[in-house]
Amino acid sequence: MAQIAGGFEDPSAEVLAEAAAAFGLLAAAPRLHIIWALAQGESDVSALAYRIGGALPAVSQHLSKLKLAGLVRSRREGRRQIYYVDDPDVVAVVRVMVGQLSRRAAEPTALAGGLQGTGA
Repeated sequence: MAQIAGGFEDPSAEVLAEAAAAFGLLAAAPRLHIIWALAQGESDVSALAYRIGGALPAVSQHLSKLKLAGLVRSRREGRRQIYYVDDPDVVAVVRVMVGQLSRRAAEPTALAGGLQGTGA
C-alpha cells in the first residue's frame, strides 16, 4: 500500500475491486431499495416485493445476488426465509448516501437532474 499525504494509505487493488463490485451491486435501484428496506428491519421476500413494488421472482433474484456478495444474510423461520443486513457499515453507507441525496432533493435550489447524467 502506498502512503499519501495525511497519513492515509491506499487500499490494495483487491480491496478496491471488492468495493467496486459491492458498489456495482448497489447501483441498481431495486437492490439499493432492498438494502434500504432491510436496514429498517428484517423481512421476507414477499414483504420486500410489496414494499419496493417489484415482482417476487425479480426481488428473489436481487436478494440472491446481494446474499452471494455478503451484503445480505438470511435465516429460516418455518417455511420462510427472513433476510437482513448484518453489517452496520453497509447500513451506514446506504443511509448516509440516500439521506444526503434526499436532503438535496428537498432543497428548493436542487438541480433537477441530481447526479444523473454527470457520469458519477
